[in-house]
Formats: sequence, structure tokens, C-alpha cells
Amino acid sequence: MIHETLASTPAIDLGRHPRAVLRNASSARLYEEAIRRSEAELTEHAALLARTGEHTGRSPNDRFLVRRPESESEIGWGKVNKPLEPASFEGLLAKVQEYARGRDLFVFDGYAGADPHTRLRVRVITERAWHSLFASNMFLHESDPEKLRDFAPDFTVLGFPGALADPATDGTRSSTFVVLDLDRAVALIGGTEYAGEIKKSVFSVMNYHLPRRGVMSMHCSANYGADRDQCALFFGLSGTGKTTLSADPHRTLIGDDEHGWGDHGVFNIEGGCYAKVIRLDPSSEPQIFATTRRFGTILENVVMDPQSRRLDLDDDTLTENTRASYPLEQLEQVDLEGLAGHPRHVVFLTCDAFGVMPPISRLDDAQAMYHFLSGYTAKVAGTERGVKEPQATFSTCFGAPFMPLPATRYAGMLGQKLRQHGSAVWLVNTGWTGGPVGTGRRIPLAQTRRMVHALLAGELERAEMRLDEVFGLRSPIHIHDVDSRVLEPRGTWSDPAAYDRKRQELAAMFRENFRQFEAGASEAVRAASPKG
Repeated sequence: MIHETLASTPAIDLGRHPRAVLRNASSARLYEEAIRRSEAELTEHAALLARTGEHTGRSPNDRFLVRRPESESEIGWGKVNKPLEPASFEGLLAKVQEYARGRDLFVFDGYAGADPHTRLRVRVITERAWHSLFASNMFLHESDPEKLRDFAPDFTVLGFPGALADPATDGTRSSTFVVLDLDRAVALIGGTEYAGEIKKSVFSVMNYHLPRRGVMSMHCSANYGADRDQCALFFGLSGTGKTTLSADPHRTLIGDDEHGWGDHGVFNIEGGCYAKVIRLDPSSEPQIFATTRRFGTILENVVMDPQSRRLDLDDDTLTENTRASYPLEQLEQVDLEGLAGHPRHVVFLTCDAFGVMPPISRLDDAQAMYHFLSGYTAKVAGTERGVKEPQATFSTCFGAPFMPLPATRYAGMLGQKLRQHGSAVWLVNTGWTGGPVGTGRRIPLAQTRRMVHALLAGELERAEMRLDEVFGLRSPIHIHDVDSRVLEPRGTWSDPAAYDRKRQELAAMFRENFRQFEAGASEAVRAASPKG
């Protein structure tokens, strides 16, 4: 454990709080409180529906790490990890404490990390009942009443949407703030209702804490086959298929988003899932769809008929980023212990909206490091304000917004783990074929599932491979029950010359992005860059 003395200097002294404090309440009680306080509504099938107002996603430009001497030299400072001075943090903390004084509080105490040797004791204090239910869904529970009574957190999250910063005096960019003090072990969240800030703040802390304990922290989903030694990891950014592909009825889910890889294997950091549900298809994703119709699920920004209380999962009026938060026990095929062996397969997921990447490729060690550092996917029109055509996105380690340490620290750990355990690495494109967005079509989910099943079953170990002369990727020519035309992306375009131009355009984006890593990369990793 870390910060063992935090309980003696709490961010908010709950024992002397002048208003009501509801600790570790049941889902039913939090439902009642959220509805009574007009924070949320009940849906037709008893899920809880909340709307997050202006902020329907994370606010990365408003996220800061407090710059303190104890941790300053370890942080990978830059556009993602922006510094905030200690004096500004103290001012914001005082502002949050004063704001909280006049309000009822909801408190969740639990854990991040299924491995008891490296788990973090987490306390989440909020002004919203539904945010407390969110924390209860997403983190691991303590079932022993005595331990809960004496619970001393390693890290405390203060989530108060109504507390607003003043950029002129607080050192922030706007009235919204997400501030992590890794040394004081406190996160401050204000000015935003989006519950994902709670989840990702704790994940960021784990991404600082775990590598310092020799554990690789990962933005990935994980599942296993017949036994826990048949583990697979699925890295990817939002919208690439981490949750969808890991929720496989033929395999056991460990978790859908955050994991650690230690000396004894893989473990889940969370106790729940936070899935995108826009245009969710009940036939292709039945397990996730079922959670939208269950008590205990929180739905964010999903459109609902006010009279019938019927959901419209296809309606993106409020946002493309509609979400469902639900505990893992709502799924049928899940390992609630959250533990597995070392992964046999590691899959990097990319959603290529340009339509040029092969749907599946086997990576050698150098290519694995190159693509892990690159973390490529693409935004499509409608996912963010101002996005009118596909835009390449490179997010180091497939999770740069949550990685406090330098990217090479995580990449080095992954490379060591892959060599030590002989894991096979694959790049799977869940994006477009036959052309870019607007011309081509999304690779059918059923075809992607079949490719993933083939690699997990070992069917591709001796498969005949085709070499992409630009990206240097080796892809199978044939996979049983997969349309062979999909496996060769150039042949799916009506104009092969247009494909060649678009492929070179994307290759140039890769090369430009990787310049930031060239000085510290080996010759082999640099050679894995696409050819001009």
C-alpha cells in the first residue's frame, strides 16, 4: 500500500462534516437518492439514466498534475501531463472543501486492483448520489464490515461538479478542473458531471503506482479461453472494440478496460465496465445490450422517451459518447476474481477510417514496440466537434491521456514482458475497407470476431502470409470463414491507385508522429516505420 498516513490528514474530515454523510450505500438507496434529488431518471427496464450537461466526455485540456519535488523528475511532462503549482492546488482544495461543507456527501470506499499485493485503497467523495453508484460499479468492493469501518484510503477522489475554478487565480484553463496530486494522494474534479473523470483519475494514479512496483499497467481488455493460462489482451482507444471483442461468449472476461501485468500474471484493476452504447446492436453484442435493461446500470446521455421511458440507443442528439456503467456480475461469462495467467496473445486494435490497414497482421518484436509507441487509430466525423473527415490519432501506449510516466517507461516494460513470456502480438484493424469513411464500409464485426478466434486458436501460426511493402506488415492470405477479399485491402478499393496514395498519406503520418521517439528507439524499432 502507499500513503499509509493519509487517513490522519483527510482531504475532507467526514467525522466532523456538518451535513449528512452516506457511506457505502446500496444501489437501491443510491437510486432513491439520485431520483429524489432530480439527478437521474428511471428507464423502462430499471436502469438509471443521467445526463451530464455540457461535458459529455473527458476534458483533457483541463487535466493537470501537481508539480512537486517528490515526483517531478518521474513525470512525462507535456501536452497530456500539464503541471499545476502546489499553491494553485492548495487554493483549489480549499475551494472544494468550502463548497462541500454545505452539502450532503456520498462516500464509496473500495479498491483499484484485484491483486491484493499491489491494490490501491480508494475513497470517492461526491455530491451526487449517481456518481457514488458509478464508483460502486467501477471499483472493487470490501465485503468485511469491520474493514470498511476502519478503512484508511491510499488515494481520495473529491468529485464536486458544482465547484468551479477561476482561471485568473487558480491556474486552470477554464472553470473545469481535473487535478491529480500524486504526492498528497488526492484528485480534485470540478465543473464537470462526466463520471468517466472519476474512473480515469484513479487509472492515472495506478499508471503511476504500478510500474514503480514492477507491474506493467495497461489500457486494455482481457479474457481467457478454457483456463486462465489462455489469456489474451486487447489494447485500443475508445471505439476500437476493446469491450466488444473481449465480451466473447466462448471466453471468460477478466475486464474490459484496465489491467496490470505482474510476476504472477494479469489482473483487473476494476470491478465493472464502462461501455459505449451508441447504436448498440442486440444481435451482435447481446451481453452488453442486456446490461442497458438491468437494475444497477447507469446510462449516460442516452435519449429516452419521457412518457414510455423507452431508450433510443441510436439517437446521438446529446453525444456520440453515450455510455453504460455496470458491475461485472451483470455479465454471464466473467471471472469475478479478476485474475489470469500470463497472456499468450496481445492484440493491438486500431480503427482505421482511411481504409488502408490490413484487417489482421502478425507483428515481430520491433513492430510491436513501434505500434505500441504509435498507438494509432482514427477519429471519424461526428465523434468530436469540428471533425468533418477522418483524422489520424496517435495515442502512445493506446492510452496516453492516462499515463503520467514517460511513454518509453511503459513500452520498455511491455517489451520485457513479451520477451519473457513469448506472447504473440497482433495488429487488428476494426475500421474501414473498400475506401475511407464515406466511400468504404466498416469491416463487419462477425468477420473481425472470426479473425480474432482464429489467432487465439492458433490457426494462423503456419498460415501463408502476404507482405505489405509500405507498412511491412505480414497478413494471412486465407482464414477459414473470412471473405478473402477483405484480407487484402488494396483489392477492395475500386481505384487501386487511390488506395496507394491514401496508404502513403497514412504512412507519412506514422513517420511524422514517431519522430518524437526516434532518438530513444533501437535501430530495429526505427526500421519498423512505414516506408516512403
